[in-house]
Amino acid sequence: LTTFVAMAYIIFVNPSILADAGIPKEAAIAATVWSAVIGSAAMGLWANFPVAVAPGMGLNAFFAYYVCGVLGLHWTVALGAVFFSGIVFLLLTVTHVRQLLIDAVPMNLKYAIVVGIGMFIAFIGLQNAGIVVKNDATVVALGHVTQPGPLLACCGLMLTAGLMARNVQGSLLIGILVTAVLGMVFGVSPAPSGIDSVMSFSLPSLAPTLMQLDIMGALKYGIISIIFTFTIVELFDNMGTLIGLSRKARLMDDKGHIENLDKALVTDSVGTVVSSFLGTSTVTSYVESAAGISQGGRTGLTALTVAVLFAASLVFAPLIGLVPAFATAPALLIVGALVQKRALRGAQILRPLLLDMDQRPLPPAEPEVLQAGDHQAVVGVIHYDFRSQCTPSGSVSATVTV
Repeated sequence: LTTFVAMAYIIFVNPSILADAGIPKEAAIAATVWSAVIGSAAMGLWANFPVAVAPGMGLNAFFAYYVCGVLGLHWTVALGAVFFSGIVFLLLTVTHVRQLLIDAVPMNLKYAIVVGIGMFIAFIGLQNAGIVVKNDATVVALGHVTQPGPLLACCGLMLTAGLMARNVQGSLLIGILVTAVLGMVFGVSPAPSGIDSVMSFSLPSLAPTLMQLDIMGALKYGIISIIFTFTIVELFDNMGTLIGLSRKARLMDDKGHIENLDKALVTDSVGTVVSSFLGTSTVTSYVESAAGISQGGRTGLTALTVAVLFAASLVFAPLIGLVPAFATAPALLIVGALVQKRALRGAQILRPLLLDMDQRPLPPAEPEVLQAGDHQAVVGVIHYDFRSQCTPSGSVSATVTV
């Protein structure tokens, strides 16, 4: 239950991102949930790992905003690329070539990939919040931050960061729901008209996306670089997550051997292949599983419980469809910062630096961006001195400054 609450935000965030790629929202909800159900159930029943699986943050944004957005490929072709990345990942796993590949890539490049994906996620969050808008002269510019959408997104960011600073389980989920409710209260987004707008036993249909991947289209386009990106990021992310979680769950022996690690990696790769058939981007092991492990989860029963809870969440599909983009923006911003933090640990001014970097593409607002980053840096250092650790509270000060 703890693991599910910690990662349930993906039920709201992933369909919103996939919808921007042109995938019908209802089908995106169904694909997100069912891929999590199948992946987590397989991880629990076959690999016996206390790790949940769901569509990964970062690669879903790469799928929607680069492959389908910048390159202009249809989402069915992008699903074909996801299919091939899963096949390649599976081959690398069963042939044990993955370790050679990981060792061959320089550490700086590994960090660069992770930081780049993190910045991409955070930038999408800024766009969804309305803090960043399109500008013909400078590509992007500072948005109308005094409008209701951006203001509510900033409130959601402050709330979520505050909850995370106090180690409240499900902080991201709470932030999304509270921001969405505030939007409905103030008339910024539509409110439920009845119980059918919140929950329904008429489950969302997979029909628009099921088996719709265009494998031949992916081959015809020759998207080797896209498949390579999907595969490499998935490989590094899964290996790092599974090793870290195994150490936390004490599943690693003194020699560093992890029992059933190969099964867990095969589960991830097969899950990615299955996700392409269902109609969603690459699935991955979730680092949020650490929440369940910290509460005593040590076996596959943890992952199996998460699978059951994801299946039960389908009855709330109408509510998921009502959540606006600005409500999920705070989760994207914080997840983006956390992804970058994993590659750059230990600096007390890390989050101020990341916010400063993420806002650099805003030339018309350069003084405001500098001020936001500098102010957050000061507050971040002060907070670090008092608490001796980096926490999300620095994001609150930056939000107020903006």
